[in-house]
Amino acid sequence: MYRFFLLYSDYRKLIYYLKGCQGLINKGSSPFTSIVSAAKVCAAANESPSVKSLHLLVADQDFSFKAGQWVDFFIPGVSVVGGFSICSSPRLLEQERMIELAVKYANHPPALWIHNKCTLDSEVAVRVGGEFFFDPQSADPSRNLVLIAGGVGINPLLSILRHSADLHRQWANKGSGYKIGTIKLFYSAKNTSELLFKKNILDLVNEFPEKIACSLHVTKQTTPISAELKPYITEGRITEKEIRDHISKETLFYICGPPPMTDFFSKQLENSRVPKEHICFEKWW
Repeated sequence: MYRFFLLYSDYRKLIYYLKGCQGLINKGSSPFTSIVSAAKVCAAANESPSVKSLHLLVADQDFSFKAGQWVDFFIPGVSVVGGFSICSSPRLLEQERMIELAVKYANHPPALWIHNKCTLDSEVAVRVGGEFFFDPQSADPSRNLVLIAGGVGINPLLSILRHSADLHRQWANKGSGYKIGTIKLFYSAKNTSELLFKKNILDLVNEFPEKIACSLHVTKQTTPISAELKPYITEGRITEKEIRDHISKETLFYICGPPPMTDFFSKQLENSRVPKEHICFEKWW
């Protein structure tokens, strides 16, 4: 997912400048953390015909993020800074010092570099940003989640889904931490080959059937749908009624996808009198 890009003439000067400003950044009012960390590509895979995923080993031990946030992605020799959502859980970083990104092919220079030039052990730098996240604390009231994703908008919502599963495992195993409610994922793509991370999603549904459910939508399917996927697939767009059926005072809504999609569902939820503070959305373009 692409957030925005900035032009800088010198990558190294940028890193030194940002590190030098760490003490001046007001963490309470800025969507950015103060840490720019070196990172190394340790794994890569094709998630779909148009999307490539990367696992990055992050060097700085103080680097952290909240489920749903993104990173500025600095590439030596590339003057454009990318912005890509993190799709892994914060626990993967805590345990293995890794984050996962999934990047769609585009003419955007950082995306081109990832698809055409990036190799194992390629060195980059990353900085966390964004105010779209799910980070409940142990004493917070239990909430249900409805996650609404379109295309590569699944990335931050997958991070939230994985984080929610980690929270539930901790509660189930130790009886401590945050008690998550139910989670329903609505995810739309052109066809089943463009439904990213579908195995990971269905694994979580099968692991926690009492907690996690999903409805996968395809809008331009031209080939037969596999027997494994068919129970979860609806041909056609996500509808207003499907979302409305999940409205309650205990439910938070997270929406990420093309701007017309996020605009539509956020407006429909507001019209259904869902409090604005219970509707979180982020647009990609």
